[in-house]
Parts: sequence; C-alpha cells; structure tokens
Amino acid sequence: MHQPKRRRRRCMLSVPASSDRKIEKALTTGVDFVFLDLEDGVAPSAKPEARRNAIWAFNELDWGNTVRSFRMNGIDSYWAVQDLLDVVGNAGEHIDTIVIPKVKFARDIHFVETLVSLIEKERGIDHTIGFELLIEEVEGIQNIREICTASSRIESLMFGVGDYTRAQGVDIRDAMGPARYYPGDIWHFQRSTLAIAARVAGVDYIDGPWGHIVDIEGYRNECRKVKTLGGVGKWAIHPTQIPVATEEFTPSKDELLSALRMRSQFEEARAKGLGAVRTPEGGMLDEAILPIIQGMLDSARFYGVDISALECELK
Repeated sequence: MHQPKRRRRRCMLSVPASSDRKIEKALTTGVDFVFLDLEDGVAPSAKPEARRNAIWAFNELDWGNTVRSFRMNGIDSYWAVQDLLDVVGNAGEHIDTIVIPKVKFARDIHFVETLVSLIEKERGIDHTIGFELLIEEVEGIQNIREICTASSRIESLMFGVGDYTRAQGVDIRDAMGPARYYPGDIWHFQRSTLAIAARVAGVDYIDGPWGHIVDIEGYRNECRKVKTLGGVGKWAIHPTQIPVATEEFTPSKDELLSALRMRSQFEEARAKGLGAVRTPEGGMLDEAILPIIQGMLDSARFYGVDISALECELK
C-alpha cells in the first residue's frame, strides 16, 4: 500500500474549462477541490479554447487552498494526448492532479503515466502530479485490482454513474434514485467494490455527480450513502451542492462528542483492568473501537475542527 499525498476531497467541483467566467466563480467558493473539465462538459469545437482557459487558470488565478486539477479526455479519443501536451506542458508546475476518465485497464494508467512523466522531465516540473481515476465502464469494475496497483501516482477512485449507466445497459429511468423493479440501491455493488479497492490501495473513494441539481435532499442522501461505505467526498456540478457535501463529509460536532465520550469510557474501563465496557446506551466497547475513533478525530482535525475545544466541553 503506497501513501499518496493527502488532499481534501469532501466536495470536488466540476467546472467546464470552456467558460472563463465559471472558472473564476468556482475559485471564489472555497471548495476543497476544483477540476477543470476538458471532456464531457466541453463541446468538440470548444476543446482548444478550453485548454487555453485551463492553462490561463492554473498559471494566473489564485486557487488558495483549493486542489488544482483538470479532467482530460479519455485516452480512446484523439484529444487526450493534446490535453496532456498542452495543459501539463504549459501549466504542470501549478497542477496537483489529473482526473483520468473511462479507465478500463491498468495499461490506460501506464499510458498516461509514461506521457506525463516525460512532460514533467522535459519541462522541469519539480513535483509529481497525482492521478484521480474515474471508473465509469464495466471493464473498470472488473479490473479494479490491477488498476489500483498500476501507478504510485494514484490518489483516488471515483464512480461515474452517468457513463456507467450506458456501459452496463441500465435503463436511464432506474439510474438516478430508486430503481423501479430492483430492490435497494442499484449501484451498491459498484460503490462497495470501489470503496473496498480504494481502502486496500490506500487511496480515497469519491462518488460522482448527482444530476438532479434542484433535489438537494436527494444529493444529501447520496452523500450519506457514500460516507456510510467509507467514501470521503462527492462531486458537485453546481455551487449549491458544495455546502451539502462539505457538511456531510465533515464529522459533525455530535459525532465527535459521542466518539470522545466512548473513548473516555473505554479508557476508564481499561485503567480498571477491564477489556470491555458497556455504555449507558447499552452498547459494548472494546479495543476495536479505538482506531475507529482515532480515524474520525484525525479526519476532523484534517478538516480544521478544533478537537481540543470539544474535549474541554466534555470536562
């Protein structure tokens, strides 16, 4: 398991690189992560302009603490190589990661890594650009073990439900929200598969877009599903979704206070020589709870939560 650079991905905002106005607006939101889209969000005729806009944005705009990324076109398209040559070649020093769409095989990653490595070397780029893998093809799910180990640049796995709907032959009417005839979440297998693969590989799992922009509660529910499986964030395709994802993937005050109480209860029991303790609510705590609690606290600190203040509140 490699240890990639840790980045905030509670909300990953997709912005069409063909619109300089939308790029500038996105960078005022304070969102964790912005990727400038050169692929599906850009018409074929606008792709050269989108590349120029991306280069300008990376080189000239103030990104603050927002992660700087772009989504290249799929490597099965003739735009892909030009995306890397132009954007990485002219702005790579200011790029954190690249979103690679429609990943099917490990060789897809090898191809991008080889080209990016050559560009970095030729341009004298002094940091390693990371990869965010967008899994939206059935082959990607089938080959996920090999894909996850294809490069030490990999930082996250993402599930793209839109193209995956087409790839698996799912009726579009069943793809968003409850399926008509299928019990439960129709995407549970795919999400769970990616969440497990990401954990084994030591990378983040992120969920893709929610197309019903006006349905904020539906978006919130999707965030909660993904968090339940161990995901750390979700895409946004509109600024109204940013605060929802940011809130849902940040441990809440109530969650953290509960975790601190459980830790205190167990530590008191351990000091008495006990290996387990029953909580006032009727639950059972043992050693297994400690790394879970620690993970939650570490995550909260990473997002800027003052854990010391909460500890004082409990005293």
